[in-house]
Amino acid sequence: MSILSEAKAKAILDKVIAFSTADETSAQLTGGRRGNVRFARNDISTSGLVEDIDLGVQVAFGKRVGIATINQFDDASLERVVRRAEELARLAPENPEFMPAVAKQTYRASDTFSAATAALTAEMRAKIAQDSIQPCRNQNLVAAGFLEDGHTFMAHANSNGNFGYQVSTEADYTCTVRTEDGTGSGWVASNVRDISNFDASDDVQIAMRKAAASSSARALEPGKYTVILEPAAASGLISFMMNFFGARQADEGRSFLSKQGGGNKIGDQIMDPQVNIYTDPWNDTVPVLPWDGEGLPRERVDIIKEGKVANLEYSRYWAEKQGKPQTAGWGNTIMEGGTRSTAELIASTERGVLVTRTWYIRMVDPQTVLLTGLTRDGTFYIEDGQLKYPIKNFRFNESPVIMLNNIDELGRSVRVEGGNIMVPPMKLRDFTFTSLSDAV
Repeated sequence: MSILSEAKAKAILDKVIAFSTADETSAQLTGGRRGNVRFARNDISTSGLVEDIDLGVQVAFGKRVGIATINQFDDASLERVVRRAEELARLAPENPEFMPAVAKQTYRASDTFSAATAALTAEMRAKIAQDSIQPCRNQNLVAAGFLEDGHTFMAHANSNGNFGYQVSTEADYTCTVRTEDGTGSGWVASNVRDISNFDASDDVQIAMRKAAASSSARALEPGKYTVILEPAAASGLISFMMNFFGARQADEGRSFLSKQGGGNKIGDQIMDPQVNIYTDPWNDTVPVLPWDGEGLPRERVDIIKEGKVANLEYSRYWAEKQGKPQTAGWGNTIMEGGTRSTAELIASTERGVLVTRTWYIRMVDPQTVLLTGLTRDGTFYIEDGQLKYPIKNFRFNESPVIMLNNIDELGRSVRVEGGNIMVPPMKLRDFTFTSLSDAV
């Protein structure tokens, strides 16, 4: 059984803690079922189902920590993994940043489970693949894609009496459609908690239209353009930026949120007032587990409020060192938007570039979050509110911080690939394209 009940998971974790002779013990059970189907060249190529459960045990003698894992749960195996963790802890050097296990906590459950997704079968995955393939065959287009779904659980406990248990589901779908001659490409992705909200035969139409329309792309001179970033294109840049909201990075002068002379930019205006970004484990669209990796309960937290830095993410060690309250690590990123669709943003644009997807994003300068990457799978020139013709892909050099100071309009925020982020389509001024790319 790849999903343990709450009672069975707690019984295993209680045994682990009882076996330990260390000063403190924490244990975590994770497991579940992950299914997948892959298709390419208009045929299903592989499919699979993986079921597993893992137990991780961490013990500490003072500030010496040892960790061991196992996937067998009889009493002898449980005692063996605890003893192995204890042996490693006795050999380990002291960790100067060690933090003791959290006290007993109270968690408010989040809605991370869907019965429909948990019930996905191999036949249902094959139908999703077929719903992607057949429309492409009918129009002499070529589809390739991947669906992965998961029904998982997590349970954790420690010797201070803390315990948490929750089940989750998720399905992640991507599909690339090419013209037969390979000169046109379209792409679509969906990430859902509840598979009943997803229809591949509808989604694939987006990729098909872009593939057919993007053949014979024209070269456009690199430079600064008004752009419309679709949510999938914007999320690559926004999610990269969110890696730099750690308080320690900022306080130590290692991020764009560091102040000259020391300190961080909490309270400073760094973006357009239209920008509001927050985290909320109970959000209806992107719910996440109600605790972080150390067992602290998550809360709704403003990160950027009307363009000002509202909060930074503190590790427990850095919070204690800086005299701040210990708060949980963030689990999702939600950027508010407006009410208009991508199509409506296009219709209001006199001249510009539509970007379907950003890809192969890499850091250039961490102090400004200057990123480089490529557009792909459908890039179009906009004129008088219409997509006039496909254009060759670009390499871009752009900072999401600068980008979020050049907002003309934000559209309706949606959940995007990856599952823990919501972003809107964005109409932006002066987006920097540095060179052309031959990729489609």
